[in-house]
Amino acid sequence: MPSLRSRFWKAAIRLALKRKGLSIPELRARSERNGRVHPPFPRDTGIEETVLEGLRCGDIRPPRERPGRVVLYLHGGGYVTGSIESYRMLCVPLARALGLRVIVPEYRLAPEHPYPAALEDALSAFRGLLAEGFAASDIVLAGDSAGGGLCLAAALSLRGSGDPMPAAVICLSPWADLSNSGASHASNAKSEALLDTRDLDRWAALYAGGARLDNPYVSPVNGDFRGFPPLLIQVDRGEILLDDSRAVAERARAAGVDVVLSVWDGLWHVWPALGDLIPESGAAFEEMRAFLETRAIL
Repeated sequence: MPSLRSRFWKAAIRLALKRKGLSIPELRARSERNGRVHPPFPRDTGIEETVLEGLRCGDIRPPRERPGRVVLYLHGGGYVTGSIESYRMLCVPLARALGLRVIVPEYRLAPEHPYPAALEDALSAFRGLLAEGFAASDIVLAGDSAGGGLCLAAALSLRGSGDPMPAAVICLSPWADLSNSGASHASNAKSEALLDTRDLDRWAALYAGGARLDNPYVSPVNGDFRGFPPLLIQVDRGEILLDDSRAVAERARAAGVDVVLSVWDGLWHVWPALGDLIPESGAAFEEMRAFLETRAIL
């Protein structure tokens, strides 16, 4: 049963985000406003910026940081919005729960920079960490929504080019099929609290540019997952993107990947974005921690 706090925030989110079809500037302005509404961050957590391969990145360092490991976190936002500032509310408690440094690259956004700009930037950030002295096996690749899909695409690209793979991939409600053809778009239309398929269709077209939507680096649900690292996917049962997670998990499992598909109930798309405001965020982060510990990554 969802907590009372999560039920309150789910209703508040429905109300606050009921207006759909916003322009890209309106979406970005709303994202930045929402990113400024958060509980005070703990003073013992470092919240700074760094530069990797020319990319501005958020750099979050928790107390009692585990040395030699790092999370490369790719933010969501439909490939058209989102920023390192708007994702501190999620990434600060994530860093503290895992005891790991979290790097959040400010990758380029559509429509100004369509595919493959975001993928190129994600790969640059990964290689920037390698240049800093991290081994690929020291890096956990994580992200939500479009950022979750971007994690999958980046790992597929690394594997395809013969580069070393990250230690693990963690996806929160990944947007992995930009054709938006999953049955959950219709079956969960009423239970969905945040997203709208018409908006997703518009953002997909802006991001893909001249690329085909079935390109596995655009829609990684179509990818070949052989040789993929351990994969954790968290999603809520009431999301319109539920079938994206199911399809990725099924395809990866068929390729022999160590996959955990964790389906929650009564929450919403990327609920950990509310950070410490709801207990279910902490529970999701603890599930990630257990996943990594069980595989000797932590």
